[in-house]
Amino acid sequence: MIGFIQGRLVPQVNGMIQAFPWDDWQEEMRLAHHIQMPIMEWTLDQEDLYKNPLMREDRQQTIRTLCQHYNLSIPNLTGDCFMQAPFWKAKEAQEKQKLLQDLDAICLSCHAVGIQKIVIPLVDNGRLDNQAQQECLITELLARKDFFDDHAITILFESDFAPKDLTQFIAHLPSSTFGINYDSGNSAALGFDVEEEWAAYSDRIINLHIKDRLYQGTTVALGTGAANFPALFACMNHYNYNGPIILQTARAENGDHLDAIKTYRDFVKSGLQKAGCHND
Repeated sequence: MIGFIQGRLVPQVNGMIQAFPWDDWQEEMRLAHHIQMPIMEWTLDQEDLYKNPLMREDRQQTIRTLCQHYNLSIPNLTGDCFMQAPFWKAKEAQEKQKLLQDLDAICLSCHAVGIQKIVIPLVDNGRLDNQAQQECLITELLARKDFFDDHAITILFESDFAPKDLTQFIAHLPSSTFGINYDSGNSAALGFDVEEEWAAYSDRIINLHIKDRLYQGTTVALGTGAANFPALFACMNHYNYNGPIILQTARAENGDHLDAIKTYRDFVKSGLQKAGCHND
């Protein structure tokens, strides 16, 4: 059940911690098989959106073939594109409509390759600044509920909401189609209490990003930041979390990203075992 965000096994793109690995996306799938990482979460940027292999019909078969060949599952997509160009913040109606068309196209492409969950980040540039933006987001997504259901798509939200606020937000959206992506690093950076978070909305958590961050700071190696991993693993055990565990971890300073991801995987496995979780 432990996987990784696309790009974490190969060299960084222009020094960024996360970006689609244009030159290495096929090689990364081979590397994932080599180190026995059977789950990958696709990452999609707004820049050159329709050049991404996921969005090209002529490459979707390649993705399916590689997944079969390397015994790799891609259950999720992390939509950095929505954070980079959020339709709920569009200034003009025409711009908003174009971004909503992008959302629809992304859903169709995900369905074509078997991706069933799309993470929409409501953080950084994607954060909800006011009630109007929240109402726009909820209205447009609810209008597409049948479309999501018809294409076996579940929409997950990663947010900077405090537990009570996130509980109120997600209550507007039916659990059959919408859920929460829990991010350990973001919560740590915001100073949230893990046990309070899981008590508030554990029943809506469908995907989990594992990373560590300093309080009010950046991503760091697992176990060196503010994330309370013993509490997190205990909550996962207590609330019977059985969804994907996706490593969205710090990049290796020495460039050995493959060894770093294996070390992080061992860190998580050990923590889960200590908490009493049975994880393969």
